[in-house]
Amino acid sequence: MKVLRKIIEIDEELCDGCGQCVPGCAEGALQIVDGKARMVSEIYCDGLGACIGECPNGALKIIEREAFEFDEKAVEKHLTEKEKTEKPATLPCGCPSSQIQQFMPASACQCANQASAIQGGEGSALSHWPIKIRLVPANAPFLKGADILVLADCVGVAYPGLHKDLLKGKVVMMGCPKFDDAEEYVNKFADIFKSAEIKSITVAIMEVPCCAGLPAMVKKGMNAAGKTIPVKEIVIGAKGNILHGKTG
Repeated sequence: MKVLRKIIEIDEELCDGCGQCVPGCAEGALQIVDGKARMVSEIYCDGLGACIGECPNGALKIIEREAFEFDEKAVEKHLTEKEKTEKPATLPCGCPSSQIQQFMPASACQCANQASAIQGGEGSALSHWPIKIRLVPANAPFLKGADILVLADCVGVAYPGLHKDLLKGKVVMMGCPKFDDAEEYVNKFADIFKSAEIKSITVAIMEVPCCAGLPAMVKKGMNAAGKTIPVKEIVIGAKGNILHGKTG
């Protein structure tokens, strides 16, 4: 039954799909669909507006209109089902993406051979597998006491000095803050920060607005874990130049 009540309204023209509002909604009423924030169901929105302060573009506001009543029991069921579906499934085939690997540092000879193979480059600085944020387990051994590089996917293509300037000596976790689940990222970071004794965090993002959500997700995860870790942010331009921050 619909009643006149307060509820969230999303301005699609102002929304850039950064996902910062998603973890701000404890009821799970919001999610990113096709690059925009959407309301999952009216019955999940309590109309209090906790998500409004998380939006950098002012795309969210509280209005009063006819809507289905807020259903607390339905929210509890929704959150329980959401938690179950977000748990990564273990494939019976043993998908290589889920197999943890830690690579030993290459010898001087191996580095020279790698560099020759890449026509004068310095070779790969990758030290582990997997590298996607969603696939890296919070208890992965390579995370212990690590300096982490949280990398927006597009940076890997745009910035030519990735391995030399950003990745060397760091554990990389990469993903897309626009198309992946923001709340899942926050929870993953929180789990890692609680147990892995991370030494430092470098967040490398593109200049586009949707990338701005990634540093916020890292900081939310840190707050949830009750940790204070040094964070450095680097912004890469579309042409591969550094617009903000320093490497090294």
